[in-house]
Amino acid sequence: MKISAAKLAMREARGTTELGLIANLTWHSDPKHLVFMLSRYKFVAKMLSGQQKVLEIGCGDAFCTRIVLQEVGKVVAIDADGEYAKEHLQNADDKWSFELKEHDILHGPVADGPFDAAYSIDVIEHIEREGEDKFMANITSSLTDQGVCIIGTPSLQSQAYASPESIETHVNCKDHKQLKELMQKYYHNVFLFSMNDEVVHTGFYPMAHYLWAIGVGRK
Repeated sequence: MKISAAKLAMREARGTTELGLIANLTWHSDPKHLVFMLSRYKFVAKMLSGQQKVLEIGCGDAFCTRIVLQEVGKVVAIDADGEYAKEHLQNADDKWSFELKEHDILHGPVADGPFDAAYSIDVIEHIEREGEDKFMANITSSLTDQGVCIIGTPSLQSQAYASPESIETHVNCKDHKQLKELMQKYYHNVFLFSMNDEVVHTGFYPMAHYLWAIGVGRK
């Protein structure tokens, strides 16, 4: 089938899109995992649909952030590594505009708050156990009283199948009970979901490769 004029016009006007640093590595090393990444952002986007001011913690290259931006009013994305912010400025798209700034959530709440909601995907497992309360407290302090917090992380059980490189950096994976207990310290209502590959469900937690915890209403 002949390439459509619209596709050629887009290439002429905007060029072709480069993958972010993380997405690029994933595409070359394990392409199917890019589907899982995108699915996780879609879950967050649907859970936060209609929220006006949203914070992403540990955004990395923020390649998937525009999926959330489709459903919410505004996104402020932060990462402790300032190189991601520089990369974002080089590849920013006016149609999908959001702020990406350097900030380590372990050092304090985000000054741009309060936010209606916050989410963190694949971050808490990299936080040492002794720092997790500071991590959660500073996220919670960045929210409104009725704010929503979504945490996504590989399950403790999944580590039996993880690569040595992954295990080395995943210093704080949790099972469903541990994740819920942590969230309940900061939120009045906590809801858990299981995830396997790109499918979110309410199945048996010990068989979940990935876990979601949603906290609503900060304490």
